[in-house]
Amino acid sequence: MWHWKKLLVLAVAAAGAIAPLAAHHSQSAIFDTSKKVSVTATLKKIEWLNPHIRLYFEAKDGSGKVVPWVFESNPPAWFRRVNVNKATFTKVLDQTVTVEGVPARDGSAYGYMSKFTFPDKTSFEVVADRDVTAPNKD
Repeated sequence: MWHWKKLLVLAVAAAGAIAPLAAHHSQSAIFDTSKKVSVTATLKKIEWLNPHIRLYFEAKDGSGKVVPWVFESNPPAWFRRVNVNKATFTKVLDQTVTVEGVPARDGSAYGYMSKFTFPDKTSFEVVADRDVTAPNKD
């Protein structure tokens, strides 16, 4: 009987260790890196979580209909290294900003952020191969 308990504990521990790996995904599998998208929208919500932060927006399409957009980006640790934290985004909640990035392959209102421009036109870019200090004036 004791062996079954050990086996069950090991199975649960292994499943818990593997779950975060399954949650992380390849950017090229979800996003079309050959295309670019720019959305001017109202920032509504911030999820400051690993493995990627997520920013939720409300944009208007050509007919004036509100379209919810979600952009994900690098993990919180990357943003901290470039002097950006959750408060950087919180201060512009419910304000109009512009976010640029690559769109989802499935055509949904989902993207991976490469640039964020604040209402005052300061901006920062998400660049993997070099550190940047943000926000910067263009």
